[in-house]
Amino acid sequence: MSEVYANGLRFHVQRLRATADRPTPRTPVVFLHGLVLDNLSSFYYTLAAPIARAGFEVLLYDQRGHGRTERPRTGYDPDTAVADLAALLKACDLATPVHLVGNSFGGLLALHAARTRPDLVASLVLLEGQCLDTPAGAEPYAGGWVEELANTLNLAALGLESHRGPERPPTGPARKVARLRAGADALLNGTTLIEDVTLLRAPTPSELVDLACPVLALYGELSELLSPAEQLAELLPDCTLTVLPGVGHTVLREATAPVLSALLDWLPRHEPAATRPEVGR
Repeated sequence: MSEVYANGLRFHVQRLRATADRPTPRTPVVFLHGLVLDNLSSFYYTLAAPIARAGFEVLLYDQRGHGRTERPRTGYDPDTAVADLAALLKACDLATPVHLVGNSFGGLLALHAARTRPDLVASLVLLEGQCLDTPAGAEPYAGGWVEELANTLNLAALGLESHRGPERPPTGPARKVARLRAGADALLNGTTLIEDVTLLRAPTPSELVDLACPVLALYGELSELLSPAEQLAELLPDCTLTVLPGVGHTVLREATAPVLSALLDWLPRHEPAATRPEVGR
């Protein structure tokens, strides 16, 4: 396990060096995972190694409060997440700008980084990113995904608080489940994460039309986020929307091969001019 101190916090970080021998280094790829039960392992066991073999240095990290990263009580808003990202890139001495890949809630954080720190982001890949808070127009969550997410997290927090689990630590496979449960309980009931999400304001259409970097948006055909993703693709000046057939929100797990194929095609074609290999090499 690698520990990096950045923005006043101890982060669990994994770096994969580019294994392909190239005359010109490629732009690093940085991954941002989703909320609560997610951590860097969702990328480590799916996309990270093949992308490193394609010649990209890869940075994975557990976001604050998640996985093996330190869990402070506060700071679960997008601005702090971007500050964490910027501090980590500096602490790891990673060349910027980077290709930023965000899954689910990590997609919103990645988009926020591209909007507020465009100097850090060469291109953006959204894997089922929750970005536009389009009203659902029907109960029980007529207000959109921010309201739905806040309600879901509150219900989960109440359930975990009411049922703390067995007093004696379990053994075998149940031990991992118990560890994940304990981590979720500490995050939902011991930090301001729910409050920060409840107060979240997704970007408005007018805030997206000037986004400078190119965007690849990968969404499931059966996902509830597909309609907002189609609107997002229309708003962003340079966005490629790819719909993955037969899957819902969990494209990273259920459609790993096509997601990886899309990234391996996208990343080399969206290198900043300074790192793009010369023609003929």
